[in-house]
Amino acid sequence: MEQPIADIRRDITITKSLELQEKAHRLIPGGCHTYAKGDDQYPENSPKVIVSGSGCHVTDADGNTFMEFGMGLRSVTLGHGNRRVAEAAYRASLNGTNFLRPSVLEIELAEEMLSLLPHGDMIKFGKNGSDVTTAAIKLSRAHTGRDLVAVPSNQPFFSVDDWFIGTTDMDAGIPDSVKKMTVQFEFDNLESVKALFEQYPGQIACLIMEPAKYDDPSDHFLHRVRDLCHEHGALFILDEIITGFRWHLNGAQAYYNIQADLSTFGKAMGNGFSVAALIGKRELMEAGGLRHDGERVFLLSQTYGAETGSLAAALETIKIYREEPVIETLWARGRQLESGLRSIIDELSLHDYFTISGKPCCLVFGTNDENKQPSQPFRTLFMQEAIKQGLLLPSLIVSYAHTEKDIERAIEGIGEALVVYKKAIHEGIDKYLHGKSVQPVFRKYN
Repeated sequence: MEQPIADIRRDITITKSLELQEKAHRLIPGGCHTYAKGDDQYPENSPKVIVSGSGCHVTDADGNTFMEFGMGLRSVTLGHGNRRVAEAAYRASLNGTNFLRPSVLEIELAEEMLSLLPHGDMIKFGKNGSDVTTAAIKLSRAHTGRDLVAVPSNQPFFSVDDWFIGTTDMDAGIPDSVKKMTVQFEFDNLESVKALFEQYPGQIACLIMEPAKYDDPSDHFLHRVRDLCHEHGALFILDEIITGFRWHLNGAQAYYNIQADLSTFGKAMGNGFSVAALIGKRELMEAGGLRHDGERVFLLSQTYGAETGSLAAALETIKIYREEPVIETLWARGRQLESGLRSIIDELSLHDYFTISGKPCCLVFGTNDENKQPSQPFRTLFMQEAIKQGLLLPSLIVSYAHTEKDIERAIEGIGEALVVYKKAIHEGIDKYLHGKSVQPVFRKYN
């Protein structure tokens, strides 16, 4: 799949892709099943429909090949078409995909996950992040008898009561009474958390947040928030849908030496297969079980929650993580990419215009205009020019499939894109941008 950078700098043909794109919009609202994959999130010259992937490369319906970053919305960490994972799912499916009673794979994966994540005693599987975060909140409300849920205003991608925090322009269909049950604080601002508990005494069932987004929490923020939650009778929930199996093999909770009452995992857990998990302390999780005399919580009950192919894929993914230096490689490739790009930014004097943030294993970029203000048009331009270099990168998030040579090629291609970016800063973006600007990411769910 590897090609010299000179071979992928081209004007691509997208005739068949355009036909499929039009058909998709006739059949599917938005033309896809995840808003973050929508047309308004990508430049006009982006690939429209993907037909195959191998490693860190994908091929569209017209046979054009691109190197991907942020693969599968961060879920494909080992690489597309990983044979071990695919064959494990295939073998499990041949033995039956769904049964009337529990599959042995449910027990095996539960044991494997809990052995990696000792902060939990019991586990429940779902199919995506929304399933398990919703279940965590339901369990918190049942345990505390309270209704309100506290979320960080500066970590916007939270699914709470089937609506996403931060999407003020896309909340049609959600009753105000439901939205009012979510209250907000500021991540890494302990005083804002204290103020919230003072404003709503005895009303907050839980506080849920990611352990980190781009920067590390400061001054033991996670630990102090946990203590505040317990002091006020609320549960402390960490959403590790993104950080899990990326920051550390044992989760970001191991990385930051913190334990949550409940935590959620997904994305990289199954290398793109649909599987997620809610993990928690026995005294909380057992409320969703049968072996107690109290009121039972209808926690997670899904026809496809224990579909064998995805469970087997997750088991094999975790085995690969245990046997191979996956986490170490994610960090190493990210450092290589970051170092190369910072050198280019220095060379082009783009410090205030193109930014890099996040952990090396989970890097993102920021785009500013000629006035050094955040700019979606400049984000569009950068992605447009990167696509011309054969790079599909809504983020800079690497996978285990990215080789050192891949990263070298990506740095070279991004450098070419940033040359055009700098010209647009000085000469005006209208001269270089083709088509509509992408929409702000906070409007979209992922």
